Amino acid sequence: MDFAAPYPSRRAPLLARNVVATSQPLAAQAGLRMLWRGGNAVDAALATAIALTVVEPTSNGIGADAFAIVWDGEALHGLNASGRSPRALGPERFAGRDQVPLRGWDAVTVPGAVSGWVALSRRFGRLPFADLFEPAIAYARDGFPLSPVIARAWALSAGAFADAPDWQRAFAPDGRAPAVGETWRFPDQARTLETIARSEGEAFYRGELAAAIAAHARAGGALLDEADLDAHRADWVGTVATGWRGHELHEIPPNGQGIAALLALGMLRHVPGFDDLEVDSVPWLHLQVEAMKLAMADAYRWVADAESMREVTAADLLDDGYLAERARLIDPRRASDPGHGTPGRGGTVYLSTADADGMMVSLIQSNYYGFGSGVVVPGTGVSLQNRGAGFVLEPGHPNVVAGGKRPFHTIIPAFLSEGGAPRCSFGVMGGPMQAQGHLQMVLRMVGHGQNPQAAADAPRWRLVAGRQLAVESSFAPDTLEGLRALGHELTATAPEASFGFGGAQIVWRGADGYVAGSESRKDGAAVGF
Repeated sequence: MDFAAPYPSRRAPLLARNVVATSQPLAAQAGLRMLWRGGNAVDAALATAIALTVVEPTSNGIGADAFAIVWDGEALHGLNASGRSPRALGPERFAGRDQVPLRGWDAVTVPGAVSGWVALSRRFGRLPFADLFEPAIAYARDGFPLSPVIARAWALSAGAFADAPDWQRAFAPDGRAPAVGETWRFPDQARTLETIARSEGEAFYRGELAAAIAAHARAGGALLDEADLDAHRADWVGTVATGWRGHELHEIPPNGQGIAALLALGMLRHVPGFDDLEVDSVPWLHLQVEAMKLAMADAYRWVADAESMREVTAADLLDDGYLAERARLIDPRRASDPGHGTPGRGGTVYLSTADADGMMVSLIQSNYYGFGSGVVVPGTGVSLQNRGAGFVLEPGHPNVVAGGKRPFHTIIPAFLSEGGAPRCSFGVMGGPMQAQGHLQMVLRMVGHGQNPQAAADAPRWRLVAGRQLAVESSFAPDTLEGLRALGHELTATAPEASFGFGGAQIVWRGADGYVAGSESRKDGAAVGF
């Protein structure tokens, strides 16, 4: 691993035997407190995730969904804690519309994050479940000073939720978003977290909190009810993977978009000479962009709740022959605007933790678009995600809206192994940027030996539509001109001016401890001892 710092950065890589890396420093410290107390990496991950619902509500909340990948010291485990739609939901609900609404009750599916916290703690945790909530409850009850990037996102959300009275009452009680450094308190959320901690999550799905959610849904004319909450479960689903230079990239299986990163990486295996290209060169960037276009086209066409993927499965998409066929469509001389293939039949927070005993956790949770649906259950501080907006209304599509079904999901944790041994827990939060970010991190770290902080600091690209490509202006000018010459229609944006390029958190396992990097575009930190 190269410990050089080839890109401008405010941070250096952290080297420690116990590590927490996430997008908000107070949440990172919450996880570290559990490690100091004798907890393991799962305890640290959960305390961090729970604290993030308080200190970074712009991206997640108690009403979020979650996914996790855990290396327990011997094996890898994948958890899908995303929620399903109300059982009574059907396409007729959206007659005359082109898409599912982005805001309001019709965008809400059953929140899954709390079930994920419970499942992870019961299977792998060392500390009592209630202990994991102590930092978050204190932040919500006593307050904390708002950090800069989150304050900026909060201010932008104030306009987006101007017509959402729930949101205004909960998150702009003085008629405005809180400012940088201002103390934010949310007593309702503190009480709800205490209830979840005391009941080990039962109150959220079958008790007083479930009743409050269902009552607010009825008052809003929504379909979600007590039976939908009671029926929810988090599922242990394992991982899907593909190889790259002696390493294996692992993702959660569909309904998530993680398979797109695997598709792009698998296609690049079949592009002659890609391994020999110089990092940050025009050909190196062009080929990965073109592979990701093909991968995302396939993901949007075929990926859905795994139970609904009857025509084309994840195994079909990852078939090496199919990947080779798709790779042949990549033109090294010209940008393309491809469609999906047909295989043969056959706003978000992320954190990574690791402990001295070898346990590693990759966890992500999200309300989807910023604060989510704009629905906040009165008196609880529970802001509900808007994951239902991930469904489509196209008849016959595997991701078509239906009752009791998980929608296509953007949030994806990732994990790298090497010959079956654990190597790296990482993620890149940020909507459709996530699979694209996973590809970029793997190519930098595995392909070119960049350390986690350098890989996180490097300039990024992001697909927009067709030949349109968003790029960070920190790329060299001649690189940008080279991409334009290949037909890419570029929009260059300063990293600090946009949230669209995501946020990486990375923990790499070395011979004696870990090397961690935390996104310099976010408020967060990598901490450890």
